[in-house]
Amino acid sequence: MAMLWKFMRVAKYSKTALSPKIKVRGIPTHSRHSSSKSVTSDFAASAPCSNTVELLGKAYPQDDYSNVTEKILSKVGKNLHNKKHHPLWLIKEQVKDHFYKQYVGRRGTPLFSVYDGLSPVVTVQQNFDSLLIPQNHASRRREDNYYLNRDHMLRAHTSAHQWDLIHSGFDAFLAVGDVYRRDTIDNTHYPVFHQMEGVRLFSCHELFSNIKDGEGLQLFEQGHRTAHKQECHTMEAVRLVEFNLKQALTKLMTHIFGDGLQVRWVDCYFPFTHPSFEMEINFQGEWMEVLGCGVMEQQLVNS
Repeated sequence: MAMLWKFMRVAKYSKTALSPKIKVRGIPTHSRHSSSKSVTSDFAASAPCSNTVELLGKAYPQDDYSNVTEKILSKVGKNLHNKKHHPLWLIKEQVKDHFYKQYVGRRGTPLFSVYDGLSPVVTVQQNFDSLLIPQNHASRRREDNYYLNRDHMLRAHTSAHQWDLIHSGFDAFLAVGDVYRRDTIDNTHYPVFHQMEGVRLFSCHELFSNIKDGEGLQLFEQGHRTAHKQECHTMEAVRLVEFNLKQALTKLMTHIFGDGLQVRWVDCYFPFTHPSFEMEINFQGEWMEVLGCGVMEQQLVNS
């Protein structure tokens, strides 16, 4: 069984058989395991010619879906979240440090591995299909995304790497990176921003080991989907995962913003989690969303 969470949009460039585990999606960053090297902006992108777009050392044939502008191409490869002392780097390190100290594996090493150098160029399958996003979903629209062609695009969220990392065998990880959406620029929106995301998978033992008489509890059942759970998850498992998820993220926000923080949880919808929640914090007298999270769809884990 798994849970997942996605943290922080930073605006202005300067968020079959049942598996024996359940998965959670989360937030942190730094690397016990390094997925790929960052690419410097010196050779990150070149302006599109008539037939191809060259980006990060690869050429992508253009077609009727190609809509990446030279201005956006010039942003790819800057990797501000990896530039030491940059505000994005400072936040990343703060979150990473918190998770490294809070979650330690059996051998005394950090439980979460961090990936902050994954390529922002992904396939449409990675960005949408692997996350169970329907073919007719509004988030796929050409007007909302930067497509290199019908098959490749600039990632619209760090979740585009989720399936590949799970498939590689990682059951607790953080992904960080620049993401791209065709937003209208205002004081809280810019076409390039950054997200941090976390995922954690739980085995039955990991979830119930500290619960009195927990040896009799199960992750899965043949039930019915309700507003509070998936059809394959037991209510006991969902409640524990939800508690674990919200507690972990509340501690993180307190670590970042300090004690006395006012937090509230709002039920919401994501195609890849159920139940799903958004966290809002009280900022200057108004409630501001800071992250989305939820219990990962078991179908995604099983796939």
